[in-house]
Amino acid sequence: MRGLIVPGALGLAAFCVSIGLGVWQLHRLAWKEGLIAEIRAAQMAPPVRMPRRPGPFQKVFVTGAWLPGKAALYGQEVHDTPEGPVSGGELIMALRRGEGRILLVDLGWVAQSSPVALADPPAAPAGYVHAPIARGVFSPRDDPGRGLYYTLDPAAIGKGMGLRDVAPYMLIAMGPKPPPGSAAPQPAQNLPTPPNNHYEYALTWFGFAGVLVFEFILIARKRLLKS
Repeated sequence: MRGLIVPGALGLAAFCVSIGLGVWQLHRLAWKEGLIAEIRAAQMAPPVRMPRRPGPFQKVFVTGAWLPGKAALYGQEVHDTPEGPVSGGELIMALRRGEGRILLVDLGWVAQSSPVALADPPAAPAGYVHAPIARGVFSPRDDPGRGLYYTLDPAAIGKGMGLRDVAPYMLIAMGPKPPPGSAAPQPAQNLPTPPNNHYEYALTWFGFAGVLVFEFILIARKRLLKS
């Protein structure tokens, strides 16, 4: 029996930790489900005027004056079109708001190899706010001279456009898809929804706790049979 004290103590500690982590994931599950319910409610509701401090899961709209000739492309993605796969990027244009600050707006994916500003952009674009993304280790180098960017950084994109006082976030436009074959940007269709894998995580931790119990029973049985 003495030979079971150490493995028993270690197994009990690991068992308690696993159960605790499983319960914590269940609490996270309830929190995440509530957050997703709020996002779905916001998705169904009309957009509200952008507040001074916009949230990440909120549908908003802005007004202002588009700056002529200011455009950039973000990223590179291939979309299927009636003519076949076509490469393009997210068209970004600059909007000067009433207080004078400039907001960069991602109007959606376009089949272009270089940025071309829209002649008739939406008067009051609606969508959601996106925080800047830090440059990744394997991200391609931006090409401000051609207006091509691979990091969603409003400060860098605004600087490449020759703009100052650019908001530290970007508006991702939402709206209906243009008809097939249209050259209009393809805006986002939904608010961003965070992944919800907490149920699977909880099952994993509870399963690990069950394996610990099973393993301890096997070890105890072997040692008791030898004694």
